[in-house]
Amino acid sequence: QVQLVESGGGLVQPGGSLRLSCAASGSIFSINAMGWYRQAPGKQRELVATITSVESTNYADSVKGRFAISRDNAKNMVYLQMNSLKPEDTAVYYCKVGLKTDRWGPRIDYWGQGTQVTVSS
Repeated sequence: QVQLVESGGGLVQPGGSLRLSCAASGSIFSINAMGWYRQAPGKQRELVATITSVESTNYADSVKGRFAISRDNAKNMVYLQMNSLKPEDTAVYYCKVGLKTDRWGPRIDYWGQGTQVTVSS
């Protein structure tokens, strides 16, 4: 069994900052790419940022220069530092981790339960 637990969401004023964390635990052999996605009310889930096992990063155009993704391989964690937040960043944020539970098995994507981020004055 693998679990992803997110934390760090909340209510913040426009221009403020938040740091999201996602911890993977359980039967993990290796972790490949990790990422953050978000879903606003009435909209489809969209990619926010991803980071590979060699720490190559990719960002949605809407967050470039404001958000930063990082990972701690020793702790099986991924982070999203969000600065200069805007009301349009309001959404439920989900982490996604691609991992293998044993050497010979397939890589499977796991999702966290989501954490609410609300940007409002």
